[in-house]
Order: sequence, then C-alpha cells, then structure tokens
Amino acid sequence: MPRKSIEPNERLEQLLKQLIEQVEILTKVASIQVAPEKSITERARVLKMAGLDNQTIADILNTSQATIRTLTSNLRGQRRSS
Repeated sequence: MPRKSIEPNERLEQLLKQLIEQVEILTKVASIQVAPEKSITERARVLKMAGLDNQTIADILNTSQATIRTLTSNLRGQRRSS
C-alpha cells in the first residue's frame, strides 16, 4: 500500500498546530509559578495583565471562568474608584 504523502500546506498546518499546543503548555507551566504566595485575586490580576483570557486563567488557577470574570470585574471597578 503506497504511503499517503502530505501536502506541504497540510504539513505546515500540522506543525503550527503542534507549536501552538506546546506554547499553550509552556504558558500554563510558567503561569503556575506566578506569585504563588499571593491570593487568587492577585494571581488572576497578574495573569490578566499578561494578556491571558479568562478560561486560560481559570484552568491555571483551577477555578471556574465565572470566578475569574468576577475577580477581574472587581479589579476593574477598583481601578475606576481609585
């Protein structure tokens, strides 16, 4: 049975997908080390400032996306009142 050849574009897409998956893993591993002595609110704030989305932050901090949304919403409110 002849081996199916992969088109160059298809191979590139596979490599990019693998690269993205690895970057996501590295981001999560590095994020776990962010301010481990700080509260979940502070950690969520730091990760949000780093540009992570609520679901990623929730995954890292082992909580729900709704919790992260509430925490970051509260932080936005605190900045307005300061």
